[in-house]
Amino acid sequence: MAAKPEATPPANSATMRAFVHWIRAAAPYVHAFRGKTFVIAFGGEVVAEETFLNVVHDLNLLHSLGIHLVVVHGCRPQVEAILAQQGFQSRYAHGVRVTDADAMDCVLEAAGQVRARIEALLSLGLAGSPMAGSRNRVSSGNYITAKPLGIVDGVDMLHTGEVRRVDTEAVQQRLDDGDIVLISPIGYSPTGEIFNLTVEEVATQVAVRCSAMKLVFLIDADGVRNGRRQLLTDLSTHDAEALLAKKGERLTQDVRLCLPAAVRACNNGVMRAHLIPRRLDGALLLELFTRDGVGTMVSARALAHLRNATIDDAAGILAIIQPLEEQGVLVRRSRERLEAEIERFVVAEYDNHIIGCAALYAFPDERVGELAALAVHPDFRREGYGEALMKEIVARARKLRLQALFVLTTRTAHWFLERGFRPGGVGDLPQQKQALYNWQRKSQVYVKPL
Repeated sequence: MAAKPEATPPANSATMRAFVHWIRAAAPYVHAFRGKTFVIAFGGEVVAEETFLNVVHDLNLLHSLGIHLVVVHGCRPQVEAILAQQGFQSRYAHGVRVTDADAMDCVLEAAGQVRARIEALLSLGLAGSPMAGSRNRVSSGNYITAKPLGIVDGVDMLHTGEVRRVDTEAVQQRLDDGDIVLISPIGYSPTGEIFNLTVEEVATQVAVRCSAMKLVFLIDADGVRNGRRQLLTDLSTHDAEALLAKKGERLTQDVRLCLPAAVRACNNGVMRAHLIPRRLDGALLLELFTRDGVGTMVSARALAHLRNATIDDAAGILAIIQPLEEQGVLVRRSRERLEAEIERFVVAEYDNHIIGCAALYAFPDERVGELAALAVHPDFRREGYGEALMKEIVARARKLRLQALFVLTTRTAHWFLERGFRPGGVGDLPQQKQALYNWQRKSQVYVKPL
């Protein structure tokens, strides 16, 4: 029997354990993304770098996981190089190329070169490489119908255009057939004209009209930063618009181009848009398959929010409360009981994952309520979700015109004391609850007047 190479770490090593943990943590994302459409967009500078092969490996992996991929590429640096070779100057207005006839020829040449390079790399299947055994089919074509941008602030944009229509039926057919769809920033008119388009607009329009789940931009920056230079890992479209209005001039050029596109996409039905650093190896995988990601995620509503629980949330709630039940922090609940009482629960949701819960049991005859099953996933316990859930239960109790809220606890007395609860006794409980009080458990009673 051949011995394992010495370089292979033992099965119980930290590296191997971390690998197993990462694979298991990524599993929910794999299930959620299978069969969904992602639009991945990047400029020509990404394709020009040697590290682009790593991006291709990651695209191949996403495709192998059953994700429908639409790849939209730019070619600005390639166009600049060809223009310079031919002695032509570049002209821009508002950050967009003014495309005359000479520039249009250069655009077509550059787009063809970039498209061919992407297709060639996506066709790799070398043994011993991350793409060994892959059989990617890449489909490209005249999916974009365009119209002239016209005259903008007195500048005739000539052959620069904007998207008029996306042939979504053709794109969807290619995706259903298992192809990776590759789209260049070029559009065609019904009269046979050709227009130069921006990668940001093409990607946004394709994502919206193809009902994509995600739109991802690979950019120079590491994401969107606020005025204190802190990376904003998630942004609602409302907050993104406010940031653009207030700090637009301080944002990097690629953020100024891509963030408005991300906002437009999310405001028109795309679930999430991401701005991630193109120079970070594995940025696509880290952003899509880890909770914190590596860039900025934009969504139409806040990433985390509270809502009423539904029967479909039972498994997620159980995953949160069962570890605390095993530790004796919470009273055990069967799945049957939880499902029967699901309308009493409110959940905290982060990016479509249940991260916390709480329940209100009302005793209207005695005008009191019980705050029960308050629990938050360990990864989120220092981010204020517990307090938000408690406040939501308090608000709901007040709507029911209850006069007090009580909680039974064995481990978290100080947390409730710091939030306005005061020590009570078994005699402060409603009669029905007194009859069910577990004297062996000896839970402490705390009461909050409403």
